[in-house]
Amino acid sequence: MVARWLAPIALAATVVAIYVLVHDTLSKPKRHVTAPPHLTLTTHTAAGHSHQARPHPRIYIVKSGDTLSGIAAHFHTPLATLEALNPSVNPGALQTGQRLRLPSG
Repeated sequence: MVARWLAPIALAATVVAIYVLVHDTLSKPKRHVTAPPHLTLTTHTAAGHSHQARPHPRIYIVKSGDTLSGIAAHFHTPLATLEALNPSVNPGALQTGQRLRLPSG
């Protein structure tokens, strides 16, 4: 007689478990950044010292053939802003792999 109830109970437990997993997965916000293959954008955050919302600094890794004006145009940022954020960078001598700060988005 107990076996008669085990199958429906197991089915109900499986349905509840699937619902919980799917609900958790769908309720989490998703965040992604896309960039063309020749531009790589990485986001770095400081260790969470505060629960206050702060803009995340954005870093761009220079690729072969990049120019500072081309990077500024791609990110819709004035060239002067990029130069101000990266005062030690020589705009005429970018190096592959060099890290550039971008304005917080």
